[in-house]
Amino acid sequence: MIILGVSGNIQMPYDDWFYEYRKLLTPISHDASAVLLKDGYVLTAIEEERTSRVKHNGNGAYTAFHKCLEQNGINILDIDKVAIHCREDALDHEAEELYIGNFSESKTAKSLVQEIIYKIGQPNFPKEKIAFVEHHICHAANAYYGSGFEDALIMTVDGDSPEGYAGYVISARNGKWDVLEKIVSENSLGAFYNIVIRYLAYEQHDEYKVMGLAPYGDPKRFRDLMENIYTLLPEGKHLMHLQHCRLISDNVGIRRKGEPITQEHKDLAAALQEALEIIAMHKLSYYRQKTGHTRLCLSGGVAHNCSMNGKILYSGLFDEMYVQPAAHDGGNPLGAAMMVAHKAGEKVQPVQNLFLGTDIGDEASIGELLQRWGSFVKFKREADIVEAAAQKLTVGYVLGWVQGRSEFGPRALGNRSILADPRPAENKTIINAMVKKREAYRPFAPSILEEHLEEYYEVPRTKADLSFMNFVMQTKEDKKALLGAVTHVDGSARVQTVSRTTNGRYWDLIDRFHQKTGVPILLNTSFNNDVEPIVDTEFDALVCFLTTNLHYLVIGDYLIEKKEALADAYLHMMPSLPFNGMLTRVKGPSRDGPHSIRYIVRLNYRMKYTEETSEDVYSVLEKSDGVKSVSELFQECGLDEACQQAALEELQRLWSRRVIKLDC
Repeated sequence: MIILGVSGNIQMPYDDWFYEYRKLLTPISHDASAVLLKDGYVLTAIEEERTSRVKHNGNGAYTAFHKCLEQNGINILDIDKVAIHCREDALDHEAEELYIGNFSESKTAKSLVQEIIYKIGQPNFPKEKIAFVEHHICHAANAYYGSGFEDALIMTVDGDSPEGYAGYVISARNGKWDVLEKIVSENSLGAFYNIVIRYLAYEQHDEYKVMGLAPYGDPKRFRDLMENIYTLLPEGKHLMHLQHCRLISDNVGIRRKGEPITQEHKDLAAALQEALEIIAMHKLSYYRQKTGHTRLCLSGGVAHNCSMNGKILYSGLFDEMYVQPAAHDGGNPLGAAMMVAHKAGEKVQPVQNLFLGTDIGDEASIGELLQRWGSFVKFKREADIVEAAAQKLTVGYVLGWVQGRSEFGPRALGNRSILADPRPAENKTIINAMVKKREAYRPFAPSILEEHLEEYYEVPRTKADLSFMNFVMQTKEDKKALLGAVTHVDGSARVQTVSRTTNGRYWDLIDRFHQKTGVPILLNTSFNNDVEPIVDTEFDALVCFLTTNLHYLVIGDYLIEKKEALADAYLHMMPSLPFNGMLTRVKGPSRDGPHSIRYIVRLNYRMKYTEETSEDVYSVLEKSDGVKSVSELFQECGLDEACQQAALEELQRLWSRRVIKLDC
């Protein structure tokens, strides 16, 4: 049986969301993804953000959908079921509310899904092939079937769902589920976290930043304040009093974007993190005793809180613990497909690794790509790329590392990574300045050979799969000073163990670094800059390399370094808009006068991906087609030498911001 799990709204890359769809997004409209299962095995899983190059993209999973089919040689008509991570009646209700008065015909859940599939390229997909699975059941299935456990306590926790719930607690025995608690949206832990972080000038999808800030603070300062916002009840229940969050503004200096982070802000982050952990432990302690379960599965967006997961792990409450590495809504199409497979009588196989996305090309195609970019890079196909890369890392260089298939979910696990020596503390500052452009307080993660884990980290009694960066662990006291680049202020680290079985080449690289330095660890952070998601293809990696200050890039067996490109090289490049790019000319009042014109280039998903440009560059982009060179377009637009120089610099800036493409 072939099952496609898919999420996202009906907007395609060519639909202008700003003018047509601002109010017409379905309730599954962030972190779109597509997942393909065959006979209970996951064949491909990829988030739309990786392929569209837009973080948390909730548009229809246009490119992810196609990649799932193309990578496996499957036609849409071969699909037995399309699985959607929302209950049908809830989506029907949302569709009625959203579309009433906007269309002459009514919309239903199935007609919305059919519309998505129609826009992707199949006009008459049968309704009977569409299956709906409740949102939190998808989260639960994702964790339970991913774990391979037979009996387990399952807890899902997130912000909200179309059905009106923010979490489930489930007892699973012999494959049968008993729902013990449904956490209503009013008691949402995800909403609680998101409301509080707004006082720190953060917003949804920034939760991990505040989690990283918390160790710098003292929770005691605002503990009483937090206790006004929640109440622990008997039998593992809790109440949230989210209206009391407004008390924060009376007690804390509200931070605005760009303002310094004070000790007061750090203390608030610490108190928030502590409150989350207290509530989670309250619930789990009760249900552990009530059910007798010795295994735990966690999922939902809040399950990406690695500090909370670490507290549970070290508590010893359970013998075994599994946290779904794609716990957020982007992983729910996987849970939906798994549940549909289970209901069809298939045995759903555990998820052994997350290397389920786009594969880099073969060595010949990579060589062709690099040859095309020969004005900008020098490259060599190494007989032993592991040795060449390890040598660069040993002497202090920072490199991009791209191998095999991309990872599914929010973590780079060694196939789309930026790597460095984990020892010098200054490497954190160096990498932030080079490429990440992120808050200085945030830690980087260590990748460690699994055989050496106990030498460097305090390993708890509870067993867990540590290969997905899901847990914060404590560094051993005698190793903290050694691992300055990957040890947080409180001595913790978001550890990833690396297995020779699941990622042999990455294991070999760390092992070779170990042989040279005596340290079986590398600093690992996701391969992206501050304006894009993790790179997906070898082309994405090359562009990120050329528009940041990384020292070296490794793709497959190729070691790549930058050339000092001549100005003429940029004139021969071919500009174009991305497939989801748009140009907008806006006339209206501004500080420059009542009739000024603004020229805008943007990606078609929220105003975050918007850059203003000059009239000259706007004209160039209007005429661009990915075939004409910059020089040809300059001539066609009649730009003089001074204007050409300014336009060239602007094109390079727009390229670095990822709102246009430049190719060779």
